[in-house]
Amino acid sequence: MTERESREEREEREAREEREERERLRAVFEAVLAGALAGRGVPTCLGLDGDTDEALWAVESARPDVPPALVEAARRAFAGQLDGTNAARQRERIARRFARPAG
Repeated sequence: MTERESREEREEREAREEREERERLRAVFEAVLAGALAGRGVPTCLGLDGDTDEALWAVESARPDVPPALVEAARRAFAGQLDGTNAARQRERIARRFARPAG
């Protein structure tokens, strides 16, 4: 951010960057899903979260006759990544794991 960038300009830039990142992730997801359906495995370190990776591995593991429900589950997991529900669920799991017992 330059010193002269206004708050409005900064917000517009951040919104544009967020849209671009979502589009990039969507393209990655679609490519990985296609690969899983074709039996090419599920590469890691591409920006997909654990829930999405697990759902994609379930698709790949079910080959050659992948039930449509597994593909839909992968799409739901990815939607959860985009809307933040997967991350929120993970934070809750971690908080419960490290919560102090009462008493």
